[in-house]
Amino acid sequence: MSAKAPDLIGRDFHAERPGTWLVGDSTCLPTAEGWLDLACWLDLATREVVGYAMADHHRADLVVDALDMAHGRGQLKPGCVIHSDRGSAYTSAQFRTRLRELGLRQSCGRTGSCFDCQALGTGFRKDRGASAESFFQGLKRELLHGRRLTSKAQTRLKLFRWPAYYNRRRRQSSLDYLTPAEFEQQLTSPPTLSLVA
Repeated sequence: MSAKAPDLIGRDFHAERPGTWLVGDSTCLPTAEGWLDLACWLDLATREVVGYAMADHHRADLVVDALDMAHGRGQLKPGCVIHSDRGSAYTSAQFRTRLRELGLRQSCGRTGSCFDCQALGTGFRKDRGASAESFFQGLKRELLHGRRLTSKAQTRLKLFRWPAYYNRRRRQSSLDYLTPAEFEQQLTSPPTLSLVA
């Protein structure tokens, strides 16, 4: 039985600290052998891909596997808000149960609002915003180059490499032209004291 969670974010996609708010969505990628589904979780503070999973289906297991990867990194704070749209995978009993087991709080955008449903990073800083739609469009544009990949295995290999590239090498104007990893380092590094003579 599916259930709707409250909207804990309320379109304020601003997170000061990594591991406190994640936002997730999924997309389908075309291959010559059929569609391959990809689910991702991004940290709103850094825009880093912290969890992802691929499958030949869009059942709850897909988003749970991606969430388990995000949690397995050990950087989510207790009570971290997990925000998504109201799709069946995100409102499933399996997903809700896993959130409870991990001590995370579920949040869902409002029905019928593209700003809430396409929320990977939307407005995560007052002057920085990128929707799930633009995140996945960028992935498809850079990864697929407008062509259909020949096999699901080839697509999986390319997708497996994508988060490392995105997090460590892809500079983003929304992060002051830093990579997500550099931006996270900046947020989590202790401030340095400057001594004035």
